[in-house]
Amino acid sequence: MAPGRDDRLSGAVGPGIVSRLRRAALIGELTSHRVLHVDSGRGWRGGQRQVYLLASGMKARGYETAIVAPGDSPLIEKARAHGLATFALPLRGDLDVSSALAIRKIIAHWKPDVVHAHDAHAHGVSLLALLGKKSPALIVARRVTFPPKNARWKYGKRVGRFIAISAAVRQSLLAAGIEDSRISVVHSGVQMPPKIKPRDWRAQRGWPKASVICGVVGAMTAEKGLADLDAIAGHLPDDVFRSVRIVLIGGTDAGATTCGGVEAFRAGFLPEVEEAIAGLDILWHPSRSEGLGTVVIDAMALGVPPVTFAVGGLPELVEEGISGRLIKPGDISGFARASASLIRDPALRRRLAEGAGRRARAFTDDLMTERTLAVYDDVAQGSIKSAESSILHVTT
Repeated sequence: MAPGRDDRLSGAVGPGIVSRLRRAALIGELTSHRVLHVDSGRGWRGGQRQVYLLASGMKARGYETAIVAPGDSPLIEKARAHGLATFALPLRGDLDVSSALAIRKIIAHWKPDVVHAHDAHAHGVSLLALLGKKSPALIVARRVTFPPKNARWKYGKRVGRFIAISAAVRQSLLAAGIEDSRISVVHSGVQMPPKIKPRDWRAQRGWPKASVICGVVGAMTAEKGLADLDAIAGHLPDDVFRSVRIVLIGGTDAGATTCGGVEAFRAGFLPEVEEAIAGLDILWHPSRSEGLGTVVIDAMALGVPPVTFAVGGLPELVEEGISGRLIKPGDISGFARASASLIRDPALRRRLAEGAGRRARAFTDDLMTERTLAVYDDVAQGSIKSAESSILHVTT
């Protein structure tokens, strides 16, 4: 019987060379990083933005990437507009069997090296899709600090690596019993903005030229601390109270309002959000829970100093007294005092604004992409070592 291809090669060059050639081919397969991103979000929030930036960054570096997301999501619309491959699926929850079967078919035909699940529902449905399959590798992003649910099922060994967006998120995973070796910290990143013309809130709202604009940016939801705004404004000293104005950027409501008696304006969702943020003097970020806080990075990159509670990953981002103010969680009067010192002192605002701009450059989308690719490499190397053991067993 004619020798097989590997047998002929073994006879010509020896088993050691065969082993190295096999290993080289395996490395090529496992480090090519054809990645299938899965995200179930139907809005446009920090998580979806990170998926888009990561997939775009991978494409720019020559990697093959595709996104699975709901067909009506802003993420899939933006991805298509950018020329990224997409698959539209409902992704209705952890146990969405029809979506899991569809992902399984995508995996069979597209053959990704990595499935990267970017939220809790994407995590669950990706696990379903991979039942009984040892490959591709499954990597899960974790963006929140509250304890994981269903840890035994969802956080078992089938997940090759958890990517925590901050050390604070990493701690929540460790507290749930997940091994340190299975967790990598990759901070979220944003695109550094070009020079832009700030929005002139004073002129547009007819506010005094000497007024100081404090802004709240992001999803107008309870965990972002909106219920504390009235109390924070109410704790401002009288001289500051009269000079401050508040702008709320995000959400669906728009129109004039007040916060604790301070004149305010709900801007709602704004497509030109960078110009809107750049027009602020101070960012207020009274969030009670935060994985990291990309809105804070955005403001810092635009030279707007933040005042924020020291929760979640925010102490990893904001340097107290250098690039912003960090306040003890829940300390309303402390938040108001820190704000008042900035409102009264333009020189202090400028100094912290400069520090904020410098600090933001440590949290770019390019750095986030490179560090995520390094995690993929690390997971692939683990697979290579496992496969090498099998190769050595066959060739010896």
